[in-house]
Amino acid sequence: MDPTESQPLGFRHVVAMPYPGRGHINPMMNLSKRLVCRNPHLHVTFVITEEWLGFIGSDPKPDRIHFATLPNVIPSELVRANDFISFINAVCTKLEEPFEQLLDRLNSPLPNAIIADTYVIWAGRVGTRKNIPVVSLWTMSATILSFFLHSDLLISHGHALIEPSESKEDEIVDYVPGLSPTRLRDLPPIFDGYSHQAFKTAKLCFDELSKAKCILFTTAYELEHKAIDVLTSKLDFPVYTAGPLIPFEDLTVGNDRSESDYIRWLDEQPESSVLYISQGSFLSVSETQMEEIVVGVRESGVRFLWVARGGESKLKKVLEGSSGVVVSWCDQLRVLCHAAIGGFWTHCGFNSTLEGIYSGVPMLAFPLFWDQILNAKMIVDDWRVGMRIERTKKTDLLIGREEIKEVVKRFMDRESEEVKEMRRRACDLSEISRGAVAGNGSSNVNIDAFIRDITNIN
Repeated sequence: MDPTESQPLGFRHVVAMPYPGRGHINPMMNLSKRLVCRNPHLHVTFVITEEWLGFIGSDPKPDRIHFATLPNVIPSELVRANDFISFINAVCTKLEEPFEQLLDRLNSPLPNAIIADTYVIWAGRVGTRKNIPVVSLWTMSATILSFFLHSDLLISHGHALIEPSESKEDEIVDYVPGLSPTRLRDLPPIFDGYSHQAFKTAKLCFDELSKAKCILFTTAYELEHKAIDVLTSKLDFPVYTAGPLIPFEDLTVGNDRSESDYIRWLDEQPESSVLYISQGSFLSVSETQMEEIVVGVRESGVRFLWVARGGESKLKKVLEGSSGVVVSWCDQLRVLCHAAIGGFWTHCGFNSTLEGIYSGVPMLAFPLFWDQILNAKMIVDDWRVGMRIERTKKTDLLIGREEIKEVVKRFMDRESEEVKEMRRRACDLSEISRGAVAGNGSSNVNIDAFIRDITNIN
């Protein structure tokens, strides 16, 4: 049944408006799937651009999730990394009008709620004009939202530096609510150039949070309870942890993808012997740094499965004869849960971080930007399920091949007591993560409470 058609009295319908980027669309879709699975009377209209419909329109989804599209009035996903600030500005200014027109085309009854990504700054304004309650979905860690909302404390403590000097970057920030003691270098440089431009836009979104009826997090309460407790006391509306909002349910649906070449290759490898390498789907490293990474991994002698989104053929050529496989795409969660995987080289995007935790796989943290920097700190220092890849000499611009070679070998050394302990903690964290979405786990309880609230909210 399509929610744009005439519906019976009592019909429950929500509109999902993700921020137009894969790291935001995926958790919104996973939330939508969980909502319709938890309530058989709920339907979701999932709003994306025409370009994104081409990317994900054929992906499997429940019958009660329907796509609606906005015109391609923002820069393409394929080039947005070239000028990220212009992309942010376009999303803020060009999608509001077509989204409101789309709502006008939906037949009555009006949606019970709009679930919008926190970064969709105009959603609250549209909801107010249409008299439709708006729910905010935060797709990064709860910890970094608490950091952002308390950023004024950095100024009052003299830590709002354009670029911290070597003597300052190891200073400990221990005054931000919900955040464990953290080195200044492990916080996003939100008062510095490029990051500051992104933060100024993000801050506008935080100012709009007051218009939301509640906020949903993609994390599990048990993973970030300190930050969630702080946000629950700070925000004037309900807070729900609904995660991990990752496609874990797909792992038990069919075996079609298990016949992929890379899965067959993994089946032939010893247990916990393969390093899975992924640099994410958006930002990447410089060509010079990538060359150091490639040589370092190759010379480590470690088995690897490397996802290269673009440049696959070039990488295959450079790594020819090494003990690994290069692919352009893979089912990441299925790979991480494979017995042959012993570690995850990750850019520390929060979705990937949640998948690493769910899988019980230690992580080799190589953050690139924004929240990834703090996520890496949480992985290594708070949860203690990973190692960092970082420069030995702070004056060096690059992480050299020798450093990369040695850290990869150390990280994948299955006989090391350090690694064994890290693996034990990763398994414990996996049980906590899986428990949150099982039976009467905290996330299931929260989702059920959220559904009750939105279906009675108006």
